[in-house]
Amino acid sequence: MLWWLAYIALGLFTGFFAGMLGIGGGLVMVPTLTMMFAAQAGFPPGEVLHLALGTSMAAILFTSLASLLTHHRHGAVLWPVVVQITPGILLGTLLGTLFAANVPAKPLAVFFTAFVCLVAVQMILNLKPKASRELPGAAGVVAVGTGIGAVSALVAIGGGSLTVPFLTWCNVRVQQAIGTSAAIGFPIAVGGSLGYVFNGWGHPGLPQWSLGYVFLPAFIWLVPSSMLTAPLGARLAHRLPVATLKRLFAGVLIVLAAKMLWALFA
Repeated sequence: MLWWLAYIALGLFTGFFAGMLGIGGGLVMVPTLTMMFAAQAGFPPGEVLHLALGTSMAAILFTSLASLLTHHRHGAVLWPVVVQITPGILLGTLLGTLFAANVPAKPLAVFFTAFVCLVAVQMILNLKPKASRELPGAAGVVAVGTGIGAVSALVAIGGGSLTVPFLTWCNVRVQQAIGTSAAIGFPIAVGGSLGYVFNGWGHPGLPQWSLGYVFLPAFIWLVPSSMLTAPLGARLAHRLPVATLKRLFAGVLIVLAAKMLWALFA
């Protein structure tokens, strides 16, 4: 029962920030789930990170759906961009999950932490694009989508930490960048979830009630709680300046990533 409550609390927290910042929530869910799984019996130490990645990606499916619907109602989703980038996203996520499933947990954790730190620095510095930047053509958008999908699947994020900076770098208004990123998070989650289920299917030693690398008891509680708060965060994104909240969130990310490394390497 205590673990169920912990999963619900995690879902509430990640859903709120996912909606507000246009991220899928994996940056918070992955390190937290890694620590939770490592603290429970029945989880093989070498697979806790893979299970956290797969479970997080599956939960992002529903978080991104709730978030994108709210942003769509505010007219903040650039659907032509979503349509252009989706083929690259799907290809990239399938490649990313295949690679992640074959990388040992500790090197993968180091990569994840380095990525989180880069995202945190970008948030803290609030880097701004040059005024002359524009979105690339269709081929360029697909190529960028493949890269975003691959990295997003590798670290189980909805892609917002990559998509939002890319779109703002191309001088898309920040609210539209967040809304479009939330929509792009859905195909990322589809491809990533299928990849983690497939690559973990039949893997020996996984805990009971695992669907590939998706741990269903955590998934079942994460989904409704994150969907509850994602629309709240999305609505706030259209009402409040988010620079200060980004900096606070960046600090939380660094702390969580450091704790995840401690749980895996201690």
